[in-house]
Amino acid sequence: MGSPVILLDVDGVLNPFERPHRGYKRHRCSPNGMTFKLWLNAAHGPSLLGLAESSGAELAWASYWCDNANEWISPRIGLPELPFVPIPRFPGVEEGRTLGAWKARHVAAWTEGRPFVWFEDEPDATACIAAEPDVADHLLVEIDPLTGLTDAHIETAADWLRALQR
Repeated sequence: MGSPVILLDVDGVLNPFERPHRGYKRHRCSPNGMTFKLWLNAAHGPSLLGLAESSGAELAWASYWCDNANEWISPRIGLPELPFVPIPRFPGVEEGRTLGAWKARHVAAWTEGRPFVWFEDEPDATACIAAEPDVADHLLVEIDPLTGLTDAHIETAADWLRALQR
């Protein structure tokens, strides 16, 4: 089975789409020469590290940012370099159906039967990941992309990960 994985999306999860509450700071990030303005909360890193440590889980990126998240996101929120799910650019609805289905396909393959928690904001990701063949035990924590990741989401994940250890 292997140790569980905690999968992190960036946009809509760590970077909410609306101006967030206190604790967030505006950052300019330029992966691959394209500049983005992101809202990031430095408290997320320690919270996520604590979640991983308390549950024996490994943190990993599950975002279109792929390895760029290690350069542009990790240092701004206090995370180390993390492994990442290699999610290629969305090919369009003919091949990928939806963004949630496309990401789910790659997440399921990358986790290789390990249980996982996935912090994700794509509205159809829950149904899509459950439909993937041979997907392991998992919890998709649905994030509202307007508000992003909250302490309640982290607590939901912690409860699920604790139950795995029993």
